[in-house]
Amino acid sequence: MTKTVDSGKLIVDSGKFQAARSKVQGANLLAGLMLMSGFASAAEINRPDLPPPAQVESALANHLLVLNAASGLKMEHANQRKWNSGPYEFNLRAGSSQRNIANTGQKLKEWDVALERPLRLLNKVGIDEDIGEASVQRAEYALGDARHEAGRTLLKLWFNWQREQATAALWQKQVEILKQQAQMTEKRVKAGDAPKLESNQAAAAAAQAGVSWHQAQLRAQLAGNDLTRPFPAIQLPENLPPATPQVVEHDFAFWKSRIFDDNHELGMVQAHNQVQQLLAQRSRADQIPDPTVGMRFANEMGGNEKVAGVYLMVPISFGHRSATAEGAEQQAAIAFDQEAFVKRRLEGDVYAAHLMAVKSFETWQQAHQVAKSINSNAELVAKAYTVGEASLSDSLTARRIALESSLAENLAQLDANEARYRLLLDAHQLWALDENHTQ
Repeated sequence: MTKTVDSGKLIVDSGKFQAARSKVQGANLLAGLMLMSGFASAAEINRPDLPPPAQVESALANHLLVLNAASGLKMEHANQRKWNSGPYEFNLRAGSSQRNIANTGQKLKEWDVALERPLRLLNKVGIDEDIGEASVQRAEYALGDARHEAGRTLLKLWFNWQREQATAALWQKQVEILKQQAQMTEKRVKAGDAPKLESNQAAAAAAQAGVSWHQAQLRAQLAGNDLTRPFPAIQLPENLPPATPQVVEHDFAFWKSRIFDDNHELGMVQAHNQVQQLLAQRSRADQIPDPTVGMRFANEMGGNEKVAGVYLMVPISFGHRSATAEGAEQQAAIAFDQEAFVKRRLEGDVYAAHLMAVKSFETWQQAHQVAKSINSNAELVAKAYTVGEASLSDSLTARRIALESSLAENLAQLDANEARYRLLLDAHQLWALDENHTQ
């Protein structure tokens, strides 16, 4: 099915483009002032459960995605100079010939030289300048988007490592508790208050917990390696203080507005749409070909005739240029549809991120209360076993359930923190993502 596009929607006036760009820049400046007035600088906030800002900055600046995007920005600056200067250059033509006159038998040497250059029509000059500027703006957004994606990856890997670290720490604590349980059981066996079987059970439970601890340590080391390989600037701390999750303030509409006001991906696709529309406009303008103007000098008839003049050349074939213009319009239509699709997808992403942050906090609150109650019960059962009012099986079961509840609480805590930080990251309130690092 062929899709028709109103060419009026694709025509972009140079003055309108400049005005729109100024409006966008003004909006970005206003958003930046609002962020600075309402929040401390994202690069200056040191959150204890996250890497130090200096390490984050170095890690993001040296990530492969960011380095490639920075090179892409430099390339677009070079391309902008190409668009501004145009594709045409002066051409020098020179030739030599010999004229043979049959009647007299004379052989006369002749030569000619010409200097020529195609000339861009004035309307094309303005369009080319707009294309170069819009392409640079697209590359700037691409650089910001690369830093954003690198930040998302860093945040995900950091919390993956934290989860494995927290799991290993809980298993270590479980091993210590079960060893103490085994020692106490051994004393009861020696005192004749418990059968030998209970001593074996307690020792087996401690040994089994030790195996789980070593497995958790291995997973933590692998998660740390997954983090430091792409981000060598991140130094893994020995002890990471736990952070109490915070409730997510404001509703979905607030976060949607904040994220959409300064979104690199949306800005990049909008700039791409702008470039494609300008390219379509340029292709339509090319249907009127650029003329070539030249000056010619010739020495003919062995120097008896001197010739000087100017000439004009204009291509008269329109089939290729017409097809090119039609193809460019379809590319612009695709870019227009892509912008609408990205807007809808981003709205869904923001909704999911906000919902995840809100629900993760509520889940942690429930898990915290449950773990607190179950751990208190495990302590009571352990004391009851000490005085002979509970069996070893009851004590070990209570310890296992307490461990499971503590693991669930810790994972819920980290999930809540990660979800909230992800929301802040998307709103550019976590780490500095708007700075251009092109050196």
